[in-house]
Amino acid sequence: MKTFTILTIFPHIFDSYINESILKRAQEKKKILFKILNIRDHAKDKHQQVDDKPYGGGAGMLMKVEPIFLCLKKNGLIVYDAKSKQYKTRSKKTKIILLDARGERFTQARTHALCALNDLVFICGHYEGVDERVAKFVDMKISLGDFVLTGGELPALCVIDSIARLIPGVLGKDESLREESFVKEGYGEYPQYTRPEIFEPKKGVLWRVPNVLISGHHQKIQEWKKKMSYEGRTFLPHGFAD
Repeated sequence: MKTFTILTIFPHIFDSYINESILKRAQEKKKILFKILNIRDHAKDKHQQVDDKPYGGGAGMLMKVEPIFLCLKKNGLIVYDAKSKQYKTRSKKTKIILLDARGERFTQARTHALCALNDLVFICGHYEGVDERVAKFVDMKISLGDFVLTGGELPALCVIDSIARLIPGVLGKDESLREESFVKEGYGEYPQYTRPEIFEPKKGVLWRVPNVLISGHHQKIQEWKKKMSYEGRTFLPHGFAD
């Protein structure tokens, strides 16, 4: 069973998403396990403060290193290694990931690499980010892209969803994985259609399914799919993927 441990200051954000659809079924099948840890529980002051002003000035607040460190340590997620004089995970099959705007861009290749691990720990930043000393005990920083979000909770869910569906038995059909976008470098998703064959949104305006897909010619269909998926990610005028 693969364990996803999430450190956050908003633990209830995850309730609905992880308890619906594929992730819910994966838990019922004992394929994955979620552990949601509240960083505030490890703040030392009575107000459970987890943020403070940055040294040197600057806008906003930063998450403090101490509550994050204590949350990891008290839950047995990191231990001190006397040889290297560093805090590390107990196993090489466990990685601690910080969702960070300065992190490595997340890709499908990275998804496959992380799926090979047993346990993944996600630290969800908030406010203007986290104290840089958190980097002393994380293994990896991940970013979804060049844009800004309020916190690391949504990126954590995106990464977890991407990994979970690669676990054998989670999706149910191996074929779904073989034909997914980005399985091969340079290939995106080919366009897909379902009934009706002809859709008429307005009288005289007909939107048809491509003839090749209803031809019954398996080889031509596969050739069309390959052609449309190779470097085929086009965009509509308003920015939505076709």
